[in-house]
Amino acid sequence: MPSIDIRHKHKKATKEAKQAVTDVAREISQKFDLTYGWDGDVLHFERSGVSGKIALEKGLVHVTAELGFLLSMLKPTVEKEIEKRLVEHFGAA
Repeated sequence: MPSIDIRHKHKKATKEAKQAVTDVAREISQKFDLTYGWDGDVLHFERSGVSGKIALEKGLVHVTAELGFLLSMLKPTVEKEIEKRLVEHFGAA
């Protein structure tokens, strides 16, 4: 399965970063019909054909995802959408 691996630097405090990731997940879930939930500092998300996580590390947001066959054709679109939302909520890397 094609994978997505995006690392985005940030300067937010953990609480602010967690809220920003929640906002990003909410926006992406509306566009791509994902379900998501937190486990510590890692937000897990999934839907048919995709599963992944957004991990908060000190000064870094790390997004990983595995795409199924149908969504693999949309990989560039999905990556651009994630990157766009990260820049909106965390600023340019």
